[in-house]
Amino acid sequence: MYTRKKITAVYQLLISLIMIFVFVTQYSCDSTTKLTKRENYFIDITKSSITIDHRSVNITKIPESAILAAKEGLHIAYGHTSHGSQLITGMNGLVSFTNNGGKGLSLPNNIFNWNNGGSDGALDLHDKAMDGDVGYYPAWVNNTKEYLDDPANSDVNVIMWSWCGQVSQKHKSDKLWDEFLKPMTELEEQYPNVAFVYMTGHVDIEVDSDNKAANDDIRTFCEENNKILYDFADIERYDPDGNYYEFVNDNCDYYNAQGNKLGNWATEWQNSHTEGVDWYNCSSAHSEPINANQKAYAAWWLFARIAGWDGES
Repeated sequence: MYTRKKITAVYQLLISLIMIFVFVTQYSCDSTTKLTKRENYFIDITKSSITIDHRSVNITKIPESAILAAKEGLHIAYGHTSHGSQLITGMNGLVSFTNNGGKGLSLPNNIFNWNNGGSDGALDLHDKAMDGDVGYYPAWVNNTKEYLDDPANSDVNVIMWSWCGQVSQKHKSDKLWDEFLKPMTELEEQYPNVAFVYMTGHVDIEVDSDNKAANDDIRTFCEENNKILYDFADIERYDPDGNYYEFVNDNCDYYNAQGNKLGNWATEWQNSHTEGVDWYNCSSAHSEPINANQKAYAAWWLFARIAGWDGES
């Protein structure tokens, strides 16, 4: 005969078994579960556009909690060639710069660490995860699909592509929609649990009008369609003090309207500020260190925003 004590014990055992089943189902590491987590994580991202530009380079304004949230929740894959490497080399140099109190920061050591896999508490960022850059169509689309369809990458929830020098020609030949904006939108529809980051192309004084028009088209599209935009070109048109340079090249040389070179805003700014305090030396493909510094600050602002920071608090 079952006593009340025995019935209670059986009941408690059943409850325990149910709780174990729920836990295992919810937190198992198969790809389906990862996609569910990914979907929940980005549930609010597509409700409004996110624009990262020269207003997003004050690294001291990003809360420590937002940095940690990005490291905890994001799994990023980045495809680029030389110009796009400025983000990476800038992010590399940022670690020791902030560890040594650059910009007056007093954050935990190595808080800006990153690696492929996110080991030791670093941001999970797979650099050059996909071959080429976004100027090579349809290769970049196929490479993205191949990467995301690989079960080994089922946790990846952010895709970033940068340009080399093709954006101006894409506009001039009327291919910007067909070979960039439309395919990116289609990828968003095919992979709704992934945040896709659009980028403008670097500035190019040799084709200034087409370059500006192309990048303006990308900005307008992203703003009107609630996209995430890393405005590579806009960052290059402003020095850290917020001074704007209308006619500027990717190496930070600036010109007057007649095409006469007037100077280089990056070297001028670096020479008037203290290395190790206001800026740090790092590799910066085709350009100057402060340009890569700014790109790195903006990259972390981007990651914090995707992870849920409102960009203000």
